[in-house]
Amino acid sequence: MASTTPATVTEYLDALPAERRAVVSKVRQFVRKHIPRGYQESITHGMIGYSIPLTVFANTYNGLPLGYVALGAKKNYYTLHLMSAYTDPAQQKTLQDGYKRAGKKLDMGKGCLRFTSFDDLELDTIGKVIASTPPSRMITWHEAVHEGKKGSRARRGK
Repeated sequence: MASTTPATVTEYLDALPAERRAVVSKVRQFVRKHIPRGYQESITHGMIGYSIPLTVFANTYNGLPLGYVALGAKKNYYTLHLMSAYTDPAQQKTLQDGYKRAGKKLDMGKGCLRFTSFDDLELDTIGKVIASTPPSRMITWHEAVHEGKKGSRARRGK
């Protein structure tokens, strides 16, 4: 990845070597096919992200769009961040069970899948997880988690 942070998805992809760009582009196409309406693609935290625009939901804890999925190319692997898996233990279990059934190795943090090739991904399960959370559900989760927290923008309505 280039040393400067790209401002657009096109700049992000153009900064990748051809073989890494091919993998990220393929995963991006897959995410775009499965993501519910209402999420907007942009660069967020130095990755390709899908979030709820501030024009739709501005009461986030940090003043940034509410993120749902992010895709990035690291030095030696790729990442696919799935906030629904981070927030919902049932989604984590869905991923674990899907990978096990497929006989694939799941390399996952709380909600971050790490992979080294497109073939490492268990696409049926990931597609179901991505498709399962419309923006309204992410907003409900966010409000439940952040309501009542000291200094919460969601609580203050700012």
